[in-house]
Amino acid sequence: MKKFLFADLDDTLFQTFEKCAARDGLEPAAYYKDGSICSYTTRAQRAFLSFVQDGMTVIPTTARDQDGLRRVQLPFASYAIINYGGVVLTPNGEPDRAWLDGMRSAMHAALPGLQELARHLDAYGAATGYGGRARMIEDFATPFFLVVKDPDKRHERLAPIETEVVRPWIADGDKDYVVHRNGNNLAILPKALDKANAVAHVTALLAAEHGDIVTFGMGDSRSDARFMAACDYAIVPRATQLARLTVEAL
Repeated sequence: MKKFLFADLDDTLFQTFEKCAARDGLEPAAYYKDGSICSYTTRAQRAFLSFVQDGMTVIPTTARDQDGLRRVQLPFASYAIINYGGVVLTPNGEPDRAWLDGMRSAMHAALPGLQELARHLDAYGAATGYGGRARMIEDFATPFFLVVKDPDKRHERLAPIETEVVRPWIADGDKDYVVHRNGNNLAILPKALDKANAVAHVTALLAAEHGDIVTFGMGDSRSDARFMAACDYAIVPRATQLARLTVEAL
């Protein structure tokens, strides 16, 4: 029976230098657009990846866009789920057109709401002097979600933006959007954009090709829990947001 691991990338299989608890034995894993190193793997992470790839196929399941995935220097050779599930890449690297067409329709329907929220966030920045701005993440000519990052990487400054601007806006009229904050990343997504839906889609494709399969899900954040729950088994790295909410909270 074939085995597949749907794995988040950032803070799961690698992380930035600042987040590396052990500084010895690090190796580059992902790069910025200018070619400088973005993230590293530890010895333990490389040993884990080698372990699972011996008999298991790893499928990246990430918020990264296609360009961001290309800048990850890890060996992947099957499907890939990117843009929080907005795009499914087939093993030949091309988008699953049927999936993309459906998501493109849903995302364009959600676009006016994201644009409205972006204006509220920019107004908040102008009124308070906050330097961070809302950025629309687009890929394959499709707008997917908004993201705000603190320019000085002071993660705590995202909290009032979430509680004073984003969540009240979502609650007003019960809008079909969700918020995800982990570290220096505040993302606002249409509810139709969900890694779990993409994982279910790819799982069905794999089952049609291979028959009975076993699936594993691995992620670091609260937003990963839904796609991990869609798998047969879940793997949670220690010292992550999801670990603190689950196994470390017991």
